[in-house]
Amino acid sequence: MADVVKLENVEKTYDAGSLKTQVLFDVNLTFEQGSFNSIIGASGSGKSTLLNIIGTLDRPTKGTVHIDGRKTNSMSKNQLAELRNTTIGFVFQFHYLLPEFTALENVMMPNWIRQSKVSGEIRTRAEELMGLMGLSKVKENLATKMSGGQQQRTAIARALCNNPKIILADEPTGNLDSESREKVYKTFRQINDRFGTTFIIVTHDRRIAEQTDRIVEISDGRIVTDIVR
Repeated sequence: MADVVKLENVEKTYDAGSLKTQVLFDVNLTFEQGSFNSIIGASGSGKSTLLNIIGTLDRPTKGTVHIDGRKTNSMSKNQLAELRNTTIGFVFQFHYLLPEFTALENVMMPNWIRQSKVSGEIRTRAEELMGLMGLSKVKENLATKMSGGQQQRTAIARALCNNPKIILADEPTGNLDSESREKVYKTFRQINDRFGTTFIIVTHDRRIAEQTDRIVEISDGRIVTDIVR
């Protein structure tokens, strides 16, 4: 399979006046289309910074980043925003649903942002995704009228609504109980198998990482192990 993410000699330094802090050192990584991966590391290891660079939310200080065959370093903010909207879906520890909208409306929100309207095709896809997540019965509920697990699964459906090639998940089950956590990861697997979506999941929990096919471990801004299971 082709590489959908490619990082070459990536470094990241944050500059706060006279204080410079380097958080990533000479990172070289590729992820194949359709793969199911995790990035693990302790708090402060650089894993979230790495995910933000992959997601084009941050730029590297040095090195190059290719997403779906496109070099992102020289892309404008608008070009990066378009790339994110069409190619990358994000799932965070906090669901960031809009409370004044229903679950279904939240799922369709990326398309509203992109096209200022929702087609029948997108609505059908959103409803299909809600069904896949086991949320059909609560799709008309306001976001505040759902459980934590339901809210997080709604956020996953939202991330998938534009049919992205890549899902980036940053501690996606950190606020969930063990039962809801298992449901979320089972859903991730189903999506990976059904749609061939590439998953890159950041977690500090090795038990979660062991459910993926590849574990990349980062420590002090450097890749220290890269295990394909």
